[in-house]
Amino acid sequence: MSDLYAQLVNSPPGKLIAPRVGLPRPTTLKRRALGKTEAAGAVLVGAAPRGRLGKAIEQVLGDLGAPRPQKTDSSVQALVFDATGISDSTELVELQRFFHPNVKRVERSGRVVVLGTPPAGLPARSATAQRALEGFTRSLGKEIGRGIAVQLVYVEAGSEGELESTLRFLLSPRSAYVSGQVIRIGQGVAKAPRPEWEKPLDGCRALVTGASRGIGEAIAETLHRDGAELILLDVPALAEDLAKVAERLEAETIELDITDADAPATIAERLAGGVDLVVHNAGVTRDRTIAKMPEERWSSLMEINLSSEERINDELLHRDLLRRNGRIVCVSSMSGIAGNSGQTNYATSKAGVIGMVEALAPELAKRGATINAVAPGFIETQMTDEMPITIREAGRRMNSMSQGGLPVDVAETIAWLANPASAGVNGNVVRVCGQSLLGA
Repeated sequence: MSDLYAQLVNSPPGKLIAPRVGLPRPTTLKRRALGKTEAAGAVLVGAAPRGRLGKAIEQVLGDLGAPRPQKTDSSVQALVFDATGISDSTELVELQRFFHPNVKRVERSGRVVVLGTPPAGLPARSATAQRALEGFTRSLGKEIGRGIAVQLVYVEAGSEGELESTLRFLLSPRSAYVSGQVIRIGQGVAKAPRPEWEKPLDGCRALVTGASRGIGEAIAETLHRDGAELILLDVPALAEDLAKVAERLEAETIELDITDADAPATIAERLAGGVDLVVHNAGVTRDRTIAKMPEERWSSLMEINLSSEERINDELLHRDLLRRNGRIVCVSSMSGIAGNSGQTNYATSKAGVIGMVEALAPELAKRGATINAVAPGFIETQMTDEMPITIREAGRRMNSMSQGGLPVDVAETIAWLANPASAGVNGNVVRVCGQSLLGA
């Protein structure tokens, strides 16, 4: 279903009326056009004294071909600020000194990226100052408007060489609906060859569950665009839809119920020879308050959304099928972070997915692989089309972008995490929610 409200307030009459009556006017977000190369706009770079990421930033921007603004008052596509040199709360004024004169220069659907050092393990004053960056970026994301996304990236000392994949993603149209996030980059789990940025997954073998429609279909399409060889999985009842997607993307298919006792072994056998990427997307909602929740309704959802993923992971790792520099990416949900009335079972399962990511990240790092999760907010799908209009409109407007996301926004975020160059991104949960005003 199209967003009729956004179309109305962005029409010529709506542009005149909406500001006068205080109605939010969502900015049309710039997304990557299929088959087109991303063009880098002007980027203004700033830094606090003693920042350590200047060389890494300049290398990425140079590879992107991003120009520097020629005038002190010209518009820019993005602001990048190296805050790693801030080691005391009194030095946080460097944020004001850079952003106060420059924040209005950012174009619609632009980007702001602040780079810091993970607070854990730092001296108390340094840790305090670095942790304060989260409050700044999240607040800036809520006040800046105009479809501009704001992120904080903590880069562990010694991991400067792992920045490129993440900074490229956050500065690009691919991150259109990702905002207000805190991303942590550490030591790379494996040394990856320098990727071809237009086809970073060329030669990679990828399994996507729940791939017949909606977000799963968008994930498959995006990974195919990036060069992946796909194996698409869904339940037998959706075999016809799955076959259509697979034919279009030249993919193999697996038709089975992932809750079946023999499902992990069957999947492992189909992945003989190894797999580079596993995307756990399959999931369902079976909403009801806990007071009205029968055990079967609870347990069947938990099997699909969480327990089956655990068993599949266990089987693949036991057989050592996840290749070096491999990836597991899970689809969680904002409900798993903020909770949601009537979704105690669903929110529990999706919070469990986050727990699984956090618990397995160290083990996978030892194997030279990573595991991360995306947590979608309100995404325009067949499921959200069926919501009552009041709930649907609340979901669309209660975020910094004042609109719902698209399945491709989730898919693009997964493609970034799947990139072989994202070897320093492990154990992260990235919300794809336009910076929802609910939850962390």
